[in-house]
Amino acid sequence: MPKAKREQPLIQSIITAVETMGIEAMPVVANIGQETGLGPDAPHLVFLGTSVMSGTASALVTATGPKTMFGDIAARLGARMGDTEFERGLRRFSLLILRTTIVLVLFILLIGIWQKHDPFASLLFAVALGVGLTPEFLPMIASVTLTRGALRMAKDGVIIKHLPAMQNFGSIDVLCSDKTGTLTAGAMSIDRACDAAGTAAERPFELAFINSTFETGMRSPLDTAVLQHRDVNVAGYTKVDEIPFDFERRRLSVVMHVSGETSRHLLITKGAPESVLPLATANEISGLTHPIDASARARAVATHARLSTEGLRVLAVAYRWIDARTVYTVADEAELVLAGYIGFADPVLPDVAAVLRDLKADGITVKILTGDNDLVARHVCAQVGVDASQIVTGDDLTRLDDAALGHVAEQAMVFTRVSPAQKDRIMTALKRRGHVVGYIGDGINDAPSLRTADVGISVAGAADVARDAADVILSQRSLTVLHQAILEGRRASGNMMKYLLMGTSSNFGNMFSMAAASAFLPFLPMLPTQILLNNFLYDLAQVTIPSDNVDREYLRKPQRWDLAVIRNFMLLIGPISSIFDFLTFYVLLHVFHANERLFHTGWFVESLATQTLVLFVIRTSGNPFKSRPSLALTITTLTMVGIGLALPLTPLGTLLGFTMPPPGFLLFVAGATGTYLLLVEGAKRLLMPRT
Repeated sequence: MPKAKREQPLIQSIITAVETMGIEAMPVVANIGQETGLGPDAPHLVFLGTSVMSGTASALVTATGPKTMFGDIAARLGARMGDTEFERGLRRFSLLILRTTIVLVLFILLIGIWQKHDPFASLLFAVALGVGLTPEFLPMIASVTLTRGALRMAKDGVIIKHLPAMQNFGSIDVLCSDKTGTLTAGAMSIDRACDAAGTAAERPFELAFINSTFETGMRSPLDTAVLQHRDVNVAGYTKVDEIPFDFERRRLSVVMHVSGETSRHLLITKGAPESVLPLATANEISGLTHPIDASARARAVATHARLSTEGLRVLAVAYRWIDARTVYTVADEAELVLAGYIGFADPVLPDVAAVLRDLKADGITVKILTGDNDLVARHVCAQVGVDASQIVTGDDLTRLDDAALGHVAEQAMVFTRVSPAQKDRIMTALKRRGHVVGYIGDGINDAPSLRTADVGISVAGAADVARDAADVILSQRSLTVLHQAILEGRRASGNMMKYLLMGTSSNFGNMFSMAAASAFLPFLPMLPTQILLNNFLYDLAQVTIPSDNVDREYLRKPQRWDLAVIRNFMLLIGPISSIFDFLTFYVLLHVFHANERLFHTGWFVESLATQTLVLFVIRTSGNPFKSRPSLALTITTLTMVGIGLALPLTPLGTLLGFTMPPPGFLLFVAGATGTYLLLVEGAKRLLMPRT
């Protein structure tokens, strides 16, 4: 089996492997013939892992377990999918911190050796600084933040299967969905049955009822609507064979023995009009059969178009009498008599137009991927306010290469008559264009797209394979609930970003100050244990960030890992922090004539106060006096600052190498901290995009 290219999405690799082995990705008819070989191209084989959609057969087992062809690709199916937006952002951030830490640690170690400090003490000092720069609470903060969001959504019936999906929710800027069940109620009901001329007729419904009653595949909502509409007496019919549905033919046929008929059987076909009408050579009008000429065909097409324009989903029903035998194939679906059409109504959800407006206002583009034709899609989209001025059909997609598809996928809002493979292509094209894509699906054919999307969303009543492939399960298919989940994801993203901005900027400033101080001080600017304690108290002040309030303005657009903002914060806010550290050094050495213990104490208190209280400024892109922090965050932040101020007065502080600072120095710390927060507020307005 040829290996899939490494850059190919996993799902495409699996499909390629499956097709190479002769295993079909979509339902096909398998027939016993004269073949006796066991190669992958033998059409009489049934492979392990195959789902039997319909029909009956007896099979002989020739291989089991890993010896089967299915077992040969089991490892591929179990392989990890490509990184999500959350994982990509986390990896980029980790590399940024790693590079910065290595440079600073090596610089400080070299300075210590150059200053002829004790090598072991210098090494411990450098390592302590590296630990101080690392946001070691990030896994905890991320887990708690995402878990809180997941628990909130669970109350609304949204089950988050994988925690990173919570943050990915906040990054979604394109949401793809089928029309049925999202824009519409998904409850099909028969609106009318008519012949090809549009005249009311019972014959199409009766034949469709027989077909739906005896088919053995998975019933669609259309089948359910037919069977629930009213009963038809099928006592005189016995099933002979079935030609199952597949997504390429888009039709299904059953072959029936009719009482009183000895030499012929009745083949009944139902499916998409575009699939059935070309096979018809006659139609049935008012109970009489007429050959289909150009005029009659045009009339049949016009009837279908008129029903579709009214927003009805149309099913074509046809039949033929055929010589009796035991096995039938797709080739027998020919020379059909078109009995007519059945129109199904699926009402638009009452609140969907308002929800779509809210999603658009919050920066989410909703794209419709449907198997219906463009007329039905256009009618429904007009009712709910979706732009259907540019509709792309499945036939259009087959003519586009990947580069062209990426452009089209961004521009068009509605895609009609798309196959499962084409849906997957659209997902991949959008991701390659830099979008974070969510996909709603509940059928077997939606599984590839659910896995390909950054966030796969399914519903509780979906097919097993769809639920397994999804990251999120909705108890009910509701765009309102989904919108709330997206906002909750943005809230989680916002709180994690607060931790990253605060941690990287303050930590970098402190590490930069220590690196510079170690170059001219005759002693270490702070003992390793004091550095770790300072960092520990600072981190404890942030443990309640997941509970913090998030500005409404922040929730109005998709939120992604913005490494440029993080890096700029680190490179600008960090040095501002260092300026106040250097001012503290000067005051301690030249105003208070500090010894080593007082220097350690003074800087410990000043650095803890500035880098902790700055959270109240960084936590919002707006005015910090108008954006209220949560009560828990306020308490923990002030408590940690209070502990830092009180610690030098305790016996534990003495053991840690602290001493009581003079009152005048504490007044200096208060003034310096206030000035520092004002400067950070000004710098923040330059760096942080206003939301």
